[in-house]
Amino acid sequence: MLLDHIVSLVDDLDLASRDYTDLGFSVVVGGQHADGLTQNALIAFEDGSYLELLNFLSPPPQEHLFARGAQSAEGIISYALLPDDIEADITRARRHGLPMRGPIRGGRLRPDGLEIAWQTGRSENPALPFLCSDLTPRDLRVPHGPAQLHPNGVTGIAEVEVLVDDLEEAARLYNALLGDTAEVAREYGQHAQDALRFKLSRTTLTLHPARNMAEQRRLKTYGPGAHSLTLLYTHGGDDSFDIERTHGVEMRLKRET
Repeated sequence: MLLDHIVSLVDDLDLASRDYTDLGFSVVVGGQHADGLTQNALIAFEDGSYLELLNFLSPPPQEHLFARGAQSAEGIISYALLPDDIEADITRARRHGLPMRGPIRGGRLRPDGLEIAWQTGRSENPALPFLCSDLTPRDLRVPHGPAQLHPNGVTGIAEVEVLVDDLEEAARLYNALLGDTAEVAREYGQHAQDALRFKLSRTTLTLHPARNMAEQRRLKTYGPGAHSLTLLYTHGGDDSFDIERTHGVEMRLKRET
């Protein structure tokens, strides 16, 4: 299983696309989703992952996955993993006590008129990532080639940090979802505020409780979930991006070695 993409809510898709372009990212118009609720723009990376800038065209129904995020500020509201076999992975998760819905068919109409389709597996817990598996070729969903090259030198996502309120319970849920597809390591910190790291190829999912007042406020306001990214880059002078220009996404940079 690999990291597929990060979903970030934006209020104005055109403005967010311009801001990310000004920050040195190559932004590709994605199109409108089949349910008519959302539209997106995509920032694809050489490691195969991408950042989805998501904008609601109308208020989402209460049961929609992103309802919690749509009522909050801009920023990361969810993220997706690319499964090896979505039906087998859903079955395994259920067997290990994690209720999952799916596979659920989804799709999007690209600006060039091409219809693409995928299927997802979703937990009832919005703090967990969802599974996303392609029905049409993945290259049709995820920009590739020149679109993966960015003037700022970013090549991929090294780490996704996930805030949790109960590390042991989060570990149980992630183990059920990931099975044996990830290397797991425990990191012990000060004041027993340790972290759990799941290694998925080039990307690490780091689960940890709130470590400062800002994270405590975020956890209280938005609940558990992904909250920041570490991006790999080959060149550039800054070690982070202005969070106003990234529309609420906390991004740090780590030079490739």
